[in-house]
Amino acid sequence: MSNNTHGICLVGAGRAGMIHARNFQSRVPGFAVVSVVDPVEEAAATACRELGIDKRFADYRQAFDDPSVRGVVVVSPTKYHREIVLAAAAAGKHVLCEKPMAMDEAECRDMIAACEAARVTLQIGFMRRYDAGFLAAKEAVDAGQIGEVVLVKSLTRGPSTPQPWMYDIRKSNGPLAEVNSHDIDTVHWFTGSAFEQVYAVAGNYRCPQARQDYPDFYDNVVLTGRLQNGMQGAIDGAQGVGYGYDARVEILGTDGVIYLGDTSQTSMRYANRSGNQVQPFIKSWTGLFAQAYVEEDRHFAACVLGEAAPRVTGQDGLNAVRVVAAGNRAIAEKRIVTL
Repeated sequence: MSNNTHGICLVGAGRAGMIHARNFQSRVPGFAVVSVVDPVEEAAATACRELGIDKRFADYRQAFDDPSVRGVVVVSPTKYHREIVLAAAAAGKHVLCEKPMAMDEAECRDMIAACEAARVTLQIGFMRRYDAGFLAAKEAVDAGQIGEVVLVKSLTRGPSTPQPWMYDIRKSNGPLAEVNSHDIDTVHWFTGSAFEQVYAVAGNYRCPQARQDYPDFYDNVVLTGRLQNGMQGAIDGAQGVGYGYDARVEILGTDGVIYLGDTSQTSMRYANRSGNQVQPFIKSWTGLFAQAYVEEDRHFAACVLGEAAPRVTGQDGLNAVRVVAAGNRAIAEKRIVTL
């Protein structure tokens, strides 16, 4: 690493973590990953080999002692986010923290306060705000192209079956957190407001192995509600759908509508003598939002250099966590919950 390169420490070398790592290694000028933290030694070693570096740690505190590290990208399980971000702030490191921000509001507030006290950046990983289509839609909404926003509907459905640790809602906060945090933030962003009341229904339709030990687990959820400014929001989320990765948004206004979300793997379609027309469905979120991740990481780099302020703040992360908690309460208690 040259003297002019700013170091990034990656905490969590899983699939999402490596998206960020590859970006900083080749797509974010002036920045590079200098160390990897992962308690699974094989995962850390594999990541280091790919990135061409040799600093790997099981304990993030050791990594944060390195003066060459300017920023930390946190992609660990949610239950560790608070302690990692507080340690990074104490070490004077800027932070890009993946969603969900934390397990509850109190943890979010601790993270915000620690970063403010240390005067370091806290950016939350809602990468859809950096997607070209989402940005164009936001510009159209702000310009009044569809009149006043009435309703924002956002859905995310993933092809993967949940990891076993996700079955315990107390540890994972369920699909509302793991899958739908992006959708909650999307509704907040396009309405310019926050949920005031929510109602949610959920069920376990695809994971029979979880029903006996985790009767509260759900793999399908619908949440609806009213925003503080009177607008409406609707979210649907699913895990294990099998058919592909599905992320779409509809913004209904008084004078028009905006549709977001390209679900096709390519623009190619074909038909054969059976009469069926086929267009391959996109299989992974990694392809759908690849450039959005690049732009998100570049924006974090600008924040580290003091050239920009976070576009997605700790308060945005906290707002989403608050709705997850309210939604899970609505599911458990079968009632409308006021935030």
